[in-house]
Formats: sequence, structure tokens, C-alpha cells
Amino acid sequence: MSISTQSKSSSPVKNSLTSGQRPKWLVPAVMVAAVVVGAALSALIGFGIATWAIFSAVIFLIAAPIAVTTIEGSRKGSDAALTYVVYAAFILAIIPLISVIWTVLVRGVPTISIDFLTTTMGGITGTVDQAAANAGDRPPGGALQAILGTVAITFWATLFSVPIGLLTAIYLVEYSNDNWLGKVITFLVDVMTGVPSIVAGLFASALFGLMLGPNTRMGIIGAVALTVLMIPTVVKATEEMLKIVPNELREASYALGVRKWRTILKVVIPTSISGIASGVTLAIARVIGETAPLLVTVGYFERVNLNVFNDWMATLPTFIYQQLMRPVAPTAPDPSTDRAWGAALILIVFVMVLNLIARLIAKAFAPKTGR
Repeated sequence: MSISTQSKSSSPVKNSLTSGQRPKWLVPAVMVAAVVVGAALSALIGFGIATWAIFSAVIFLIAAPIAVTTIEGSRKGSDAALTYVVYAAFILAIIPLISVIWTVLVRGVPTISIDFLTTTMGGITGTVDQAAANAGDRPPGGALQAILGTVAITFWATLFSVPIGLLTAIYLVEYSNDNWLGKVITFLVDVMTGVPSIVAGLFASALFGLMLGPNTRMGIIGAVALTVLMIPTVVKATEEMLKIVPNELREASYALGVRKWRTILKVVIPTSISGIASGVTLAIARVIGETAPLLVTVGYFERVNLNVFNDWMATLPTFIYQQLMRPVAPTAPDPSTDRAWGAALILIVFVMVLNLIARLIAKAFAPKTGR
């Protein structure tokens, strides 16, 4: 009697809470199998990293949900299938980003130096580039004029676009009351959002051409072209931020006898300043890399020119275009190509810094929560 009792007590008891659940090793095992089978299929048609990744992903997306369905049922299987598809979409989305950043770093970092950041292309001829290419040296010349030109033109574009965009958004949210003028402005802003950048450049060039004569090239013309591209972004960002300000704050201010303009200035804008500042910074990051409008409005200059109201200027996008399309030494384009990759790295750093600043501003001016 005791022996039978002991045998029964020593037999494993099935846990009803974990029954019907897939083991933790199932999905990793399916993934490993998909990678192995994908490599085999890729080898059949000529092995390549891309085909290996594609075959492995397809096999996993098919096999993993089937395995989960077999153990946990169709509901869990459908959930797993959609989850893995989302993961796959995320990976596909970040692959180009990682590829671009990696390529620019690999090609651009060897070019970056103190000389590249502090010198211009003045005096750099085809003979100099040819000698550098033959010796395998770092390409001579630098992008100082392009860096300073980009900062100057972007500054003036921001100076023009932010007040216009901010005041337009304030009118749409606080004063228009959905009247016909507000609807027309909203429609025009939506149209401007989709305007190609080259059209903005042609508009600015034609506008100043009527006043100063044809073929006029100045930094201020490029700033106006970028302003046309920035205004819709600033208007949309500011409008959305103003809309989320609770009406109770406005009504409380009005109840205290505060005028509307003062309520907007002292209550509405401070409440939404975090999102407004972030939107403005992102608008700057959007236009800082525009090439087409600057080619037709600013041109390209090999030396430093900080006067946006006089003569041609250089910017990083036009510097990159010039080095790639018109090498200093056509018979030895490698130095020009290296300079273009170095300038591209600087431009990406500018954009990343602006996005970081936008996040810091949003965090700094965000409404304080808690007691």
C-alpha cells in the first residue's frame, strides 16, 4: 500500500496553467532553422547576403506562426503572425537608415580633419588634386565656406519663416473661427506643403530677378526660397500645438478680465512652446539639406562669403553637388569625391544635432507634471 502511494506521489503532475503553451525555445529554434534553410536556398541560386536574408525572413514568417498555431491555437497563431510581420517591417525600415549612416561614416570620416573644417577651396586646382590622387594623400581644400554659408542662409530663412508661420497659426486657431479666410489660408498652406523645392527656388529667383535683374545670385534669395519651404511646416506644427491647449485655460484668463492678445501671449503660447520650438527645429532640419533651390538662387563660391546680400555663396548641399558633378580634376575625381563624402557627413551631423536640440527643447519646456 505504501509502495503504490509512494509511486503515485513521485509521478510528475501536469501543470494545467502551463499546458497548451509553446516552450520558450520554440521561436528561437524556428529562427535558427529558417536561417539554415535560407542559406541553403540562397546557395542554390548563388549565395548572397540579400537573398539569404530574404529567404530566411520568408521562411520564418511562415513557419513560426504555424508552429505557434499547432501548440496554442489559431488565435495565438494569428497574433504571432502579425507580431512578426510588424517586427519585419521595423527591420526593413531601419536597414536603409543604418546603411546610409554606415556608408557616410565609412566614406566621410577619413576626410574629416581640422584642415577640412577650417580651409576653403580657394587655390585648389586640378594639378593639386592630381598630385594628391597620385600620392594617395588626404584631399586638399576644405568646406569652411560651405559650412558658414549653410549656417548664414539657414539663419535668415528661420528669421523670416518663424514669425510668419507663428502668426499665421495663431490667426487660424484663435481668430479665424473657421471663416472663409481661414479656410483659404489652410488650403494654401496644404498646397505649399507639397510644392517641390525646385519650384520654391524658381519663385525666389524670379521674384528677385524682377527687382535686381535676371541671373542674380545672392544668399538672401536662397533664404527666401527656404522660407517658402519652411513656412508650411512651422504653421502646421504651431497650429497643432495651439489646438491642444485646453480651452479652460483661455476661459479662466478671460474671466479675470485679461485681453485676448495678452491671453495668447501669456497663457496659450507658453503652454504650447515646447511643441512649437520642436516643430521649428524640425523645420530647420528639413530645409538645411535642400539642394535644388540653392543651386538656382545662391550658386556656388569657393571662398567664404558671409554677406547674404552680395554675390554668390557656398552651402553644404551645393558643395557636395559641385564636387560630385564637377570634379576639380576630371582625370582624378577621387579627391573631389572624398570631399563630397566629408561634407555629407557634416550635413548629417547638423541634422542629427538639430533633432537632438528639438528633443531637448521639448523636454525643457514641457509642462511640469505632478505636485
